[in-house]
Amino acid sequence: MVTKPMYQELTGLFDMKKSLKLYTGTCNPALAKRIADILNVELQGLVLEKFANGEIYARYDESVRGSDVFFIQSVGGLNVNDALMEVLIACDAAKRASCRTFTAALPHYGYARQDRKAAPREPITARLVANLLEAAGCDRVITLDLHQGQIQGFFDIPVNHLTALPLFAEYYKKKGLDWDNTVVVSPDVGRAKAAKKLSDMLGCELAIAHKGRPKHNMAEVMAVIGNIKGKNCIINDDIIDTAGTLVASVNELKNQGAGPIYVGATHGIFSGPAIIRLANAPIEECVVTDSVPCEAINAVSYVKQISVAGEFAEAIYHIFTNTSVSGMVGADLNL
Repeated sequence: MVTKPMYQELTGLFDMKKSLKLYTGTCNPALAKRIADILNVELQGLVLEKFANGEIYARYDESVRGSDVFFIQSVGGLNVNDALMEVLIACDAAKRASCRTFTAALPHYGYARQDRKAAPREPITARLVANLLEAAGCDRVITLDLHQGQIQGFFDIPVNHLTALPLFAEYYKKKGLDWDNTVVVSPDVGRAKAAKKLSDMLGCELAIAHKGRPKHNMAEVMAVIGNIKGKNCIINDDIIDTAGTLVASVNELKNQGAGPIYVGATHGIFSGPAIIRLANAPIEECVVTDSVPCEAINAVSYVKQISVAGEFAEAIYHIFTNTSVSGMVGADLNL
């Protein structure tokens, strides 16, 4: 990973050859500040306001003409639609102000779960969001752990798809678990490939929970494929929303004799009854990233957080300096 002193050596490059401008929306300014600190640059001024009827207004405080603009925004949480509109409006404002490029750094890509038609007359909203970003003038997208990797194919512009799996692997390695008695559990078949990557990093076994979903935000675990009896179980997922799927998986694992259960998910949204469900679930620890702000870390003692700021800072560095992103630790692992 590129170190902070190396960024400091690039100050002259920033000033003389190209201009990097880093901005943030209203959804995750804390993560944006961490990224800016690693890059040793200042978050620039962007006015984001609302009219009385809820319309969003954006204006840059200084000139962005000829600059490479990176806009950091988590399109998630409880105000996903406002978050998306901020990205689109900020992009339009920057392009009309003659920026050189506009990159949307989206730690959480909203609407990613609607990536296919699972039933007649349904939309493919993940594709719609991609179309909106392109229509606004976005030149590139950086995002993290998409619900399905093929969402990259919805874009006709470059997409840098990062993954938090190496961060989770590093975190769990420090816990000193008995890896001969530990299994990574995929919460469904769709997450099995990512779970296999994590199990390979940790050097332990893999199990898969087979589930049905009778309606949105509800899951029923039918069976677990793999040996989990008496073993440490690490459930790995991309998102925790209402925690219904997670708690159903945890309860089924316990019914089948699982040992201590650890949970890791990239995007901890925790909407609706999620915190109550987590507080009552037989979980040793739940780890999420700071891709979206997480109030649960203050409400539930065993909810922990790790930062993806380093990955996004490194991606921005490589993009700005026109160097390869593929060598990054958190680069896309063909998920």
